Amino acid sequence: MIATLLQLMLSYLKIGFFGFGGGYAMLSLIHSEVVVRNAWLTNGEFSDIVAISQMTPGPIALNSATYIGYEVAGVLGSVVATLAVSLPSLTLMLLLTRFFLRLHDNRYVQGVVRGMRPVVVGMIASAALLLIFPHSDEGRSFIDVWSWVIFALTLLGSARKINPIALIVASGVAGIVIYGLF
Repeated sequence: MIATLLQLMLSYLKIGFFGFGGGYAMLSLIHSEVVVRNAWLTNGEFSDIVAISQMTPGPIALNSATYIGYEVAGVLGSVVATLAVSLPSLTLMLLLTRFFLRLHDNRYVQGVVRGMRPVVVGMIASAALLLIFPHSDEGRSFIDVWSWVIFALTLLGSARKINPIALIVASGVAGIVIYGLF
């Protein structure tokens, strides 16, 4: 149990330290640690966690850490993973805020920030592709035609500025109707 908690802590410290760009940019790193490296979840379970983490209040990294930690090692695992993913951000923000306020006009600091922007966009694109074209452990996609229909209708609704909460509720109802009946 201690070895599992230590591995959970190290994995989420890594995610916390190197997950620049927010939750969506961190998804590929979280997937790599949780599904590929440690095999704590399958691709399907990971996609379910991402969906739940997006709908619940709070940052996606914290929500997923809490759930995955619980799945791996119970309540203690949940606490360990949540604290481990939060600690690097808290530490870095406390240190960087002090210096950034004094150095934000420095051309080197501006260069670093400008250089990180394309990396963050690339990481978000990687996470989007991972979620759009996922594969189950059997080597086939677990997204079916109905999933694409719900996706398309939700995208259209979002483009038409329909309330996101209404879209989430409608998608959930559609999932219950479609997958509960067929």
